Amino acid sequence: MAVKIVTDSLSDITSDMAEELGITVVPLTVSFGHESFLDRVTMTTDEFYHKLTHDANWPKTTQPPPGDFIDVYTKLTKETDEILVVTLSSKLSGTYESATNAKGMVKGKCRIEVIDSLSVAMGLGLIVIAAAKATQAGANLDEVADLVRRAMPRSHLIAYFDTLKYLAKGGRIGRAQGLLGVMLSIKPILTVKDGEMSPLTRLRSRAAGMDYLYNFVAGFSNIEALAVEHATTPDDADKLVEHLSSLFPKEHIYRSTISPVVGTYAGPGAMAVSVLEGEGN
Repeated sequence: MAVKIVTDSLSDITSDMAEELGITVVPLTVSFGHESFLDRVTMTTDEFYHKLTHDANWPKTTQPPPGDFIDVYTKLTKETDEILVVTLSSKLSGTYESATNAKGMVKGKCRIEVIDSLSVAMGLGLIVIAAAKATQAGANLDEVADLVRRAMPRSHLIAYFDTLKYLAKGGRIGRAQGLLGVMLSIKPILTVKDGEMSPLTRLRSRAAGMDYLYNFVAGFSNIEALAVEHATTPDDADKLVEHLSSLFPKEHIYRSTISPVVGTYAGPGAMAVSVLEGEGN
């Protein structure tokens, strides 16, 4: 029986990717006032960004409770005896803890391994996709877990933000705190370092931001996988993919939208690129 791969919705794995690769995605929750929505399940990304910019309530986000993982594990134990769970960074959410706590509550002999990716968005997504492809090729749980741990330091995410306002309001600003004083006049580029948001640079315009994303990818000589995602600007994402096609085959560039939960902190206008560097660099 093949290993089953589980991740959370902050991997930005789309429903099409999940279906094609046999990945189970456990959603986080985003709430506006008394209304709660499951990330990408009961609220689309478009609906979310409209609400983010028009609703008087500031959104709050919640990790999945252990019960959500127990339900998923219990269902999958009917199909496999090996499950690998890869979650977003434990420094950004308690999702890893929920996934781990649920392990001991599942009856049966199924072996469940949970890995904290120390990443988020398609930085996590590309690791999960690599794991799913390995299981489809027949790798067992130990082999896939080893692949994930080897992929983690090779997965690089950078994100362009139109503003730091949303990250600051959501309390997830991490090491980017020092940028706050000038946040209204700059366009920050952030990365994930040691599992939390960390500033890379600050730019004066969106055009400079798009150039920075391109040049970041151009700095890699060996790219195994590449992803481009956007919050509210698909046309900009299209242009960036077209530009990047000189570096990497366009048809193999993964496209996604920044999930509602990430969008709570990224805000409208955000863009991100993720690179899974080839082994041996």
